[in-house]
Amino acid sequence: MVAMGIIARAPVMSNHLQPLPPPWPEDVSALLAAYPKANGEILSLFRTFANSARFLRKGVPNLLDRDSPLPLRIRELVILRVTALRGCDYEWGVHAAIFARAAGLDEAQLAATRAMPLDATAWDPVEANLLLTIGELCSTGRLAPATQAGFEAHWSCAQQLEICALAGAYQTVNFVANLAGLPAEAFSYPAP
Repeated sequence: MVAMGIIARAPVMSNHLQPLPPPWPEDVSALLAAYPKANGEILSLFRTFANSARFLRKGVPNLLDRDSPLPLRIRELVILRVTALRGCDYEWGVHAAIFARAAGLDEAQLAATRAMPLDATAWDPVEANLLLTIGELCSTGRLAPATQAGFEAHWSCAQQLEICALAGAYQTVNFVANLAGLPAEAFSYPAP
């Protein structure tokens, strides 16, 4: 309806991305049942994913399975570095708390995943190249020739694809967590 040059509009619903509280629709509830829980609770991040059943089905969990061609330590280094580069304390703290010990990362190495710029001397040459690779991919989407040569020397084609997919997926996770402004989970490792 137009009156005196003013266009009447429907009231605006909030589109702020945030965790959805239960009860959830049946399809969302069924999808969330497959997601990992902490102390029997679904994490805020996964409840944020619940804004879209499609996202819940196609999102990130498929990359963290036992069939990955990457060892746990390498997966976690990729995730921790991406989360540090994206300034996502929420996801960095969750992964540091849940996976760091199993991945063989100590306190100094956890802190080193957040170093800006990366201190390559804190890592063995293979891990340093991996972390430089993640930094360059996140920054420019490309690799410098020396970085690419190292990356190709250390990882099979299947592993290279997995590293790219993991880094890309966790950029998405970081975008979601940062947009939603998710506070740290109670169990999270505190960001230095």
